Amino acid sequence: MKLDAKIPEGPLENKWDHYKAQAKLVNPANRKKLTIIVVGTGLSGAAAAASIAELGYNVTSFCFQDSARRAHSVAAQGGVNAAKNYQNDGDSVYRMFYDTLKGGDFRSREANVYRLAECSLNLIDQAVAQGVPFAREYGGYLSNRSFGGVQVSRTFYARGQTGQQLLLGAYQSLMRQVKLDKVQLHTRHEMLDLVVIDGKAKGIIVRNLDTGAIERHAADAVVLATGGFGKIYYLSTLAMGCNGSAIWRAHKRGAFMAAPSWTQIHPTCLPQSGDYQSKLTLMSESLRNDGRIWVPKQKNETREPNAIPEEERDYYLERRYPSFGNLAPRDISSRAAKERIDAGFGVGPLKNAVYLDFSKAILEQGVNKITEKFGNLFSMYKKITDDDAYSSPMKISPAAHFSMGGLWVDYELMTTLPGLFAVGEANFADHGANRLGANSLLQACVDGYFILPYTLANYLSGELKSERITTAHPEFKRVETAVKAQLEQLIVIKGTKTTDYFHKQLGKLLYDKCGLSRSAAGLTEALAALDVLSEEFYKDLLVSGEAGEINAELEKAGRVADYLEIAKLMCHDALSREESCGAHFREEYQTPDGEALRNDAKFCYVSAWEWPGANAAPVLHPEPLVFEYIKPSVRSYS
Repeated sequence: MKLDAKIPEGPLENKWDHYKAQAKLVNPANRKKLTIIVVGTGLSGAAAAASIAELGYNVTSFCFQDSARRAHSVAAQGGVNAAKNYQNDGDSVYRMFYDTLKGGDFRSREANVYRLAECSLNLIDQAVAQGVPFAREYGGYLSNRSFGGVQVSRTFYARGQTGQQLLLGAYQSLMRQVKLDKVQLHTRHEMLDLVVIDGKAKGIIVRNLDTGAIERHAADAVVLATGGFGKIYYLSTLAMGCNGSAIWRAHKRGAFMAAPSWTQIHPTCLPQSGDYQSKLTLMSESLRNDGRIWVPKQKNETREPNAIPEEERDYYLERRYPSFGNLAPRDISSRAAKERIDAGFGVGPLKNAVYLDFSKAILEQGVNKITEKFGNLFSMYKKITDDDAYSSPMKISPAAHFSMGGLWVDYELMTTLPGLFAVGEANFADHGANRLGANSLLQACVDGYFILPYTLANYLSGELKSERITTAHPEFKRVETAVKAQLEQLIVIKGTKTTDYFHKQLGKLLYDKCGLSRSAAGLTEALAALDVLSEEFYKDLLVSGEAGEINAELEKAGRVADYLEIAKLMCHDALSREESCGAHFREEYQTPDGEALRNDAKFCYVSAWEWPGANAAPVLHPEPLVFEYIKPSVRSYS
């Protein structure tokens, strides 16, 4: 199968306008006849469902949380990017496009990235109109700050609650459509499979998590807005419920997965403090605007941080990357922290952290100004650690955070399965091999509010004459039977080990072999170990209770079963890419000073993978990346 990204013709800055001018439309009378399923109610899902319903389509929305506003977008802290140039510091759509492309190590499509930067201008106006309380200057103008990988201030923020405030805006838009009966919202429902009829996505099978009942839902198109799979590492910044099951089960029905090994390790998280933990806490990247990162110059240092004199501190990011300093991109900052920790310079009880120090910022700006910027983050840090970041440096450490990889989509956000769209973190589209901070909320909103309403209509215009599919179609029964069989398979094992046991084993294996750094030997070992772990899982898993009832252990078991398969594809993808780029750092491919060494001659492509069936090797379909407007260069932040 040859992949067609459907990039519009014309100059880069005109491609999106050209697409919109040429896209087919559905008239208002016909929209009422069409139903769209949207799975997920985070920023991309809520924005998509609200926008599509407002156009007059019938929308059925699903989330596994007890409320749509508890989607994980609520946890994003630091901000959302937009090339408004309010600071008059040289920003522009083109500069944002270049920063994002370079930040992703030149492993994303030019057209997609430019559209993201272009649409960022409208998003801020949209959010303000919804009542999002962005920070403002004294005169009333919206305030901006910097994030990693850029040299301008383009990040709009609402203290450390930007994701929550943006989600509340999208949630209100969604609930307005629910009230108007244009959206049928099903909370506490989890998608377990995709129904494909005549090669097109026509519905889903879901489980009611409150009753255990299996339900069928038909539609003219399906939109997956289910986030990323970073929780595969077990210890991550994501909520316990986050998972990759919806996109993985769509993958097994024919949708290609792209670049699954590009998973981001965030540099600014609280370090692990013991084996009892089930998640790690993210401290916003915005803290790196004013905090300085350092470790002691002496190994195995036992002194308190304030007792270590300035000349005995190694501000290693400022030393290695003077042009960007503490705002170096996430992949580079995380690897630099790991290198210092592994070399014996880590701090904290487990020697697994580095310091994030605000003493200089407090001295120069005053406590009140730092409190105004970061007060809620400092309070959260105090509540979790019982340490005061105003008087002593924070301790931070890298942790799994974001999936740049996801379902392969074309310019229209449609997967290789006609009628199946993926938005937000569920797709791979805009970030390349590394995501710049504050581009996640941007992509989620832009996909849902501004892109999908056009591209979905372009597809649906060709479906008006198609037969309306109902849940009585035999394929719904066949897929439902397969779903029930899988649930029963997990229930009847009755082994001795819990789902969490297997998830922890998987997470440690991946972090060690397919985490911040990878090698051919380690990845080969990981693939062999995954076979052993999978075999043990299906022999010794213990799931209490039954399928036809509330059963949180069964939910987790299904997700971990999928994780075991996703992990194999991650390792295959990492092993096949014999270069270092962005978050994918192969130890065999690095410069003499330890930086990533790309191979544009052989690997300037997006790796899209086809599911071959159980117990068979995945099939690679490379999508070549063509750079017409920017020449890929050495990614230097020095």
